[in-house]
Amino acid sequence: MRFRHKAAAGFATLLLPLSGLVALAGPAQAATSATATYAKTQDWGSGFEGKWTVKNTGTTTLNSWTVEWDFPSGTKVTSAWDATVTNSGDHWTAKNLGWNGTLAPGASVSFGFNGSGSGSPTGCKLNGGSCDGGPEVPGDAAPSAPGTPTASDITDTSVKLSWSAATDDKGVKNYDVLRDGAKVATVTGTSYTNTGLSKGTDYSYTVQARDTADQTGPVSGAVKVRTTGDTEEPPPGDKVKLGYFTEWGVYGRNYHVKNLVTSGSAAKITHINYSFGNVKNGQCTVDDTFAAYEKAYTADQSVSGTADTWDQPLRGNFNQLRQLKAKYPHIKVLYSFGGWTYSGGFGQAAQNAAAFAKSCKQVVEDPRWADVFDGIDIDWEYPNACGLTCDTSGPAAFKNLSQALRAEFGKDYLVTAAITADGSEGGKIDAADYGGAAQYLDWYNVMTYDYFGAWDKAGPTNPHSPLTSYNGIPKEGFNSAAAIAKLKAKGVPASKLLLGIGFYGRGWTGVTQSAPGGTATGPAAGTYEAGIEDYKVLKNSCPATGTIAGTAYAHCGTNWWSYDTPATINTKMAWAKNQGLGGAFFWEFSGDTANGELVSAIDGGLK
Repeated sequence: MRFRHKAAAGFATLLLPLSGLVALAGPAQAATSATATYAKTQDWGSGFEGKWTVKNTGTTTLNSWTVEWDFPSGTKVTSAWDATVTNSGDHWTAKNLGWNGTLAPGASVSFGFNGSGSGSPTGCKLNGGSCDGGPEVPGDAAPSAPGTPTASDITDTSVKLSWSAATDDKGVKNYDVLRDGAKVATVTGTSYTNTGLSKGTDYSYTVQARDTADQTGPVSGAVKVRTTGDTEEPPPGDKVKLGYFTEWGVYGRNYHVKNLVTSGSAAKITHINYSFGNVKNGQCTVDDTFAAYEKAYTADQSVSGTADTWDQPLRGNFNQLRQLKAKYPHIKVLYSFGGWTYSGGFGQAAQNAAAFAKSCKQVVEDPRWADVFDGIDIDWEYPNACGLTCDTSGPAAFKNLSQALRAEFGKDYLVTAAITADGSEGGKIDAADYGGAAQYLDWYNVMTYDYFGAWDKAGPTNPHSPLTSYNGIPKEGFNSAAAIAKLKAKGVPASKLLLGIGFYGRGWTGVTQSAPGGTATGPAAGTYEAGIEDYKVLKNSCPATGTIAGTAYAHCGTNWWSYDTPATINTKMAWAKNQGLGGAFFWEFSGDTANGELVSAIDGGLK
C-alpha cells in the first residue's frame, strides 16, 4: 500500500541495566510449585525475541518470582518488558514487576525480551529451584522436542495426530498434545485422536514431551488442520472481497477488529489482509508487538464480549481476529508483509529467498496464533524498481521469491501479493516477471489507485484512481484498465487479478477549476496527512460534483478531491465482473463509514 499513519505505541518498555550489578536475592518461595518455560518467538538473523512463562502449578499463591539462566558468550538481552532483567556476565536474572508478581494457583505470566547472538538459555532456575516445577535432578536433562505432528483420518469432528518420538537421557514418560496453544491431552504413545471438533474449522497442533522427572522439553513444530464439512456460514459469493486492516489503526484512528462487526462489513467480505509485518535483514518479523498480541481489550471493546485477562497467552489484534473468525467462519486472514514503508528489506530477502520464506512461515505459524492466519501476502513496492527506495534485485527476483514462498507454505495456504498498477510502457509492471510469478500465487492485489496526487503540488488535478484513460490524462497507462490489460498480456489469468479500491481521496488546494486538469497551490488539508482524507469525511465535507473515467471528483471552495463513492464502486465492480477478474480489494477498512457503505457497494457489485 502507498501510505501508512502510525502513532507511537503507548506502552512501557522497561529496562535494562545491561552491565548487571544486581546481586541475587534469596528465593521468595520454593520452586517446587511453579514452572518457567522458554520459547524463542522470533529470529531475524542478527537478533531474536525470547519469552519466558512462569506458571504457578501448586495449590498456594506465589507471591513473587525470579527466573535465572545462563547465555553462552556472545548472546545477551538488549531490551525487555514485563520484568526487570539484569546480568552478571553471562548469567541473567529476571524479577517480577510490582503488578505481576502474585500468581494464584494455576495462573501464569509471561515476560519477553529482545536479544542478540544465537545462543539458547541453559541452567534455568525459578526462585532458586528447578524450572520444571519439581525437585532438581542432578544430571537429568529435559527431553528434546518431538517431531512435528502429521495429521490423518480428518473428519468433520476429529483428526488423528502422529509424531516421531522425543529423546531423553533418562527416558520419555509421556507427551502433552496442544491445540491452538492449550493442552488437550497427555498420552504415553506417539499418536492421539482429537474428537469433538467443529466442522469446517481450522486448528493448529503441537506436541511437548515429559521425562520421568516430569520435566518438559521444547514444543514441536505446528501442523495446521482443517476439519471437513461446510462451515456454519457459507462464504458470501464466489468472488474475493478483501480488505486491509492496519495494525496501527488501533491508535490515532481508534479502529479495532470489532468495528468490522458493528459496521456490518464482516458479513460482506471474504478475506482480510493484516498489515503490516516488517521485513528486516531479509526476514519476516512482527512490527508492533503491543498492537499485534499484547494490547488488552475490555468486554465492550472485544468481538466476543469477553474482557482480556492480564495473564492470557494471546491478546491484541491477533486475538480479536481469532474471535472474529469464530463468529464469521467464512473469513480468511492473511498476514501482509512490507508495504510502502517496509519494502526496503525485500531486496535482501531476495538474495536468499528460501531463508526468507522460512522466516515468514515461522511468524505466520507461531504456535500462539497459528490458527489466526490462513496465508501470507507480500507487498513489495517495488521489485527491480523505485518506490520509497530503489531496488536493483533484477527482473527474476519477484518470481524467485514467490516460488520460495509457495514451496515453504505448500498448497494449503494462501500466498498472494500486492503489486504495482503502472501500466505504462516500460513502467513498473515491465520491471519484474509478474507473469512468471503468477503460477505460484493465488492472486494479485493490483493497486489501481494513487496514480495522481498532490505530490505534484501545482497539479494538474486528476483522479487518483481512474478506471480508464480519458482526454487530458497526464500519463498514458496510469489507469486500471491499462494495468489489467498489461498483466493479462503477460500471462496472468484474469481470475488471479483483484481490482483495487481506495477508501480515501487525494486532493489539492488553491484550485479554481471544477473540472479535472486545473492548477493548484499545494495539497489540501487532511486529518492525518496533507493531500489525503478518508471517504467517511469527504462524503460530507466535500461531496462529489462530477465523475470522470469511472471515479468521482469534488470541487468545494478552493479544494479539489477525487475519490470513489458507492456509485462509482458499482461501476468498477461491473467492469471487474465483465473482465472475469477474481474480485476486488480495498485499502483500508477505517476509511469507510460507520455502517460500511463502501464495503456494501463492493459486496453488492460483485454478486
